[in-house]
Amino acid sequence: MTTKKPVTPEDTPQATVPAADRERLLHGTHHDPHSVLGAHPVPGGVVFRALRPYALSVTVVADDLRVELHDDGDGFFSGLLPLGGVPDYRLVVGYEGNVLDTEDPYRFLPTLGELDLHLIGEGRHEQLWRALGAHVTTHQGVSGTRFAVWAPNARGVRIAGGFNFWDGTGFPMRSLGSSGVWELFVPGTGAGEVYKFEITRPDGSRTLRADPLARRTEAPPATASIVDVPRHEWADAEWMAHRADTPVHEAALSVYEVHLPSWRPGLTYRQLADQLPAYVREMGFTHVELMPVAEHPFGGSWGYQVTGFYAPTARLGTPDDFRYLVDRLHQAGIGVLMDWVPAHFPRDDWALAEFDGRPLYEHHDPLRAAHPDWGTLEFDFGRREVRNFLVANAVYWCEEFHIDGLRVDAVASMLYLDYSREPGQWTPNEHGGRENLDAVAFLQEMNATVYRRCPGVVTIAEESTAWDGVTRPTHHKGPSGFGGLGFGLKWNMGWMHDSLQYMGHEPVHRKYHHHEMTFSMVYAYSENYVLPISHDEVVHGKRSLVSKMPGDWWQQRANHRAYLGFMWAHPGKQLLFMGQEFAQGAEWSEAHGPDWWLLDPSYGAEADHRGVRDLVRDLNALYRAVPALWQRDTDPAGFQWITGDAADDNVFAFLRLDADGTPLLAVSHLSPVVRHDYRLGVPGDVPAWHESLNTDAARYGGGDVTNPDVIKPEPTGWHGRPASIRLTLPPLATLWLRPA
Repeated sequence: MTTKKPVTPEDTPQATVPAADRERLLHGTHHDPHSVLGAHPVPGGVVFRALRPYALSVTVVADDLRVELHDDGDGFFSGLLPLGGVPDYRLVVGYEGNVLDTEDPYRFLPTLGELDLHLIGEGRHEQLWRALGAHVTTHQGVSGTRFAVWAPNARGVRIAGGFNFWDGTGFPMRSLGSSGVWELFVPGTGAGEVYKFEITRPDGSRTLRADPLARRTEAPPATASIVDVPRHEWADAEWMAHRADTPVHEAALSVYEVHLPSWRPGLTYRQLADQLPAYVREMGFTHVELMPVAEHPFGGSWGYQVTGFYAPTARLGTPDDFRYLVDRLHQAGIGVLMDWVPAHFPRDDWALAEFDGRPLYEHHDPLRAAHPDWGTLEFDFGRREVRNFLVANAVYWCEEFHIDGLRVDAVASMLYLDYSREPGQWTPNEHGGRENLDAVAFLQEMNATVYRRCPGVVTIAEESTAWDGVTRPTHHKGPSGFGGLGFGLKWNMGWMHDSLQYMGHEPVHRKYHHHEMTFSMVYAYSENYVLPISHDEVVHGKRSLVSKMPGDWWQQRANHRAYLGFMWAHPGKQLLFMGQEFAQGAEWSEAHGPDWWLLDPSYGAEADHRGVRDLVRDLNALYRAVPALWQRDTDPAGFQWITGDAADDNVFAFLRLDADGTPLLAVSHLSPVVRHDYRLGVPGDVPAWHESLNTDAARYGGGDVTNPDVIKPEPTGWHGRPASIRLTLPPLATLWLRPA
């Protein structure tokens, strides 16, 4: 190829950027910059145009061709070269004190195909994160990063980042038709690049926004997105292959809830991986539940006000570091549940709020958009692209991070149009009701999609009302006419509230509140339940679990232990927040986490706390070993009252039965006295019983009032049973008895 000096722009006005395009490019409002910039065949040759602000020169280089373009001012450079076709070319851009040899972003075809755009438009792209966001790729033989963002109301979108000194003028993105997606392939950029989208709003103003689908972010308070390339090699194949072997409602599930930044403050994901799996395994929990790990600007929100739905918080490390933690937990035989927050998002002006200048992720009706309790914005569940963003996000955590379950936060606030709203502040649905039909459809779609794509994963609803069918399959209609929401489990907020209220009464008054401990069995099989003693119950003036209990310190600990024994025996799975497993006296604070010093042997009263910790470890060990405690959690035939009306004695006694009918007898005595020869009816086919667990044992810090010998039934009928046993009931204690 021969080199020929291009004709000057004055002689060939078609080489220069037309005035209208020039104006739109400079103001960030051009929807199709590739039609103007780059190389384009015209009569007489090929026009080359570039927009490089602050450049002193731009030279086109291809094979033996090297031609400097004309400086048209304002960062524009152009030239007409008498070529027969567009060559593979590069740009050499000269700046003061620097020369950059680079590919031209505007010589590349779109990186998103018709199928991706069709699925996005339909709201059915179940791996949306593979289409939108930033992806390092090789395109047309060149390595770089593909950027794509959904911003249908934008007049224009540009990329700004470290690679262009945060000036997006020279990197306008193209609109891909009616999809609302903007796209640009930036050659030469890769992992670790920081970026944001510079969006020109409908009113012509500009806003700099983090990527809604960024898979990595800067550590707060910095807010930029980071191009990420996952490199973690998973070593949990055995766990993943078998996690679906037993349906979760028929399996042992004992959950330790953790706030990662404060569990042991200062630890990174990788440092946590060296300590958390060992502790959880030693304590016998089957799963951890992580309070939200998605990126959030304010640490005091504990992760419940999310700005980066696709990015683990950078406070503790990189996404691969978080993968490493999950991997190590799986290798230790521990499942990983994660709090997921699709109900709302904060109003930060660099994140999702009015993302492209108009309500986009939030509802267009201000009354529907504003969350009345938290000062946040509610998602518009009726918009298919928003539903897609959230459904794909649920799938993302399960597929990309091997998460075993999603506990969905604040489901009640999503289901009801009048949630925390007064009359006149909400509008009924099309049927005149208060149900949010869009949210119902979203939750059904999310659950159905997750269960179809991710075998063995469980979804768990934090739902505080009596909504019918939270854990019913989506295709089963209930009395309300709605299909089930499709969750696997639901937090039993009623049990939590009633039982804690009972335990808070002085024992002398408990007989008047006996029903607060028994009422849960009226509805225990209406859903598949988790019994939650979560972070919400031990903060903000609610006091820690042991501090809720009445009496002196001995009685508080005894009540605490007895309550845990009752909880572990009650139908439903267990969840306990960190610090409560060793009876921490102070409320939890995210600033310093659990009071681990209470377990230090140098602390004088260490048995007070180590004893409770040992009890929780033994509860979990026995729980996992005894199928009667979990196998028939959702089957009424797995539970029988022995006595549920011994209010004057503050006694609750019931049987749990496994699939073969093998029983466990649980007896909770919640008075501060010893009861000798306390008679309880028992089945006639068990020849002898032995005490498997006693929360009053000395090793747990109790008074050691036990039943050490084998207990043989007498042929005296009692409590409607053909036989009975006589027990010594310790004060403020729970006993578990099994066939000897």
